[in-house]
Amino acid sequence: MLEQLIPFLIASILLTLSPGPDIIYVLSQSLVGGYKKGIIIALGLVSGIIIHTSLVAFGVSLIIRNSEPLFWSIKIAGALYLLYLAYKVYSSPPQNFFQDKTVVSKKSAFSDFKTGFIMNILNPKVTIFFLAFFPGFLWDTEKDLMMQFYVLGGLFMLQAFVIFSFVAVLSDQLSKILFKSSTSYSFLKWFQVITFVGIAILILL
Repeated sequence: MLEQLIPFLIASILLTLSPGPDIIYVLSQSLVGGYKKGIIIALGLVSGIIIHTSLVAFGVSLIIRNSEPLFWSIKIAGALYLLYLAYKVYSSPPQNFFQDKTVVSKKSAFSDFKTGFIMNILNPKVTIFFLAFFPGFLWDTEKDLMMQFYVLGGLFMLQAFVIFSFVAVLSDQLSKILFKSSTSYSFLKWFQVITFVGIAILILL
């Protein structure tokens, strides 16, 4: 079992560290809202992995992969959601959008968690990727495969959350050095808009 899990963990860490929609989103939001916001978003993102793991474990991912209209419908829904977030940032006044980083209300925390969760589950590429990635690390094909899929999914979630949290803290510290003046607000606002639009394009391509 460990002979399979250790290589799986190493491969998962390398994949999580590679530039992608999730890590870029955590980085951009932590720059703007602080590490607490980034960690809550990370929780939402990794929670979405439960859905993708379940789809792989129950074989639903095969249906998604074999149905191009369904696959593209999910991708387009994800891209539209991100464009909606970009519009929300664009239409928000800087003084309202850039709140005190040290204060995280229950309402804003739930909103950040929900955004991360929805963003993750509306990316069908994650499910298809898991379908290709996970089977190679099953340690006993004659035993409970569903349990093995969930073990792999749980391990992937754990390492992703640790890495995303580290990125959140690092981004927060970086923002304190780079963005000290009020003129930075406009830059950060447009940085987020461009990030959301860029991630939407990444999902579609």
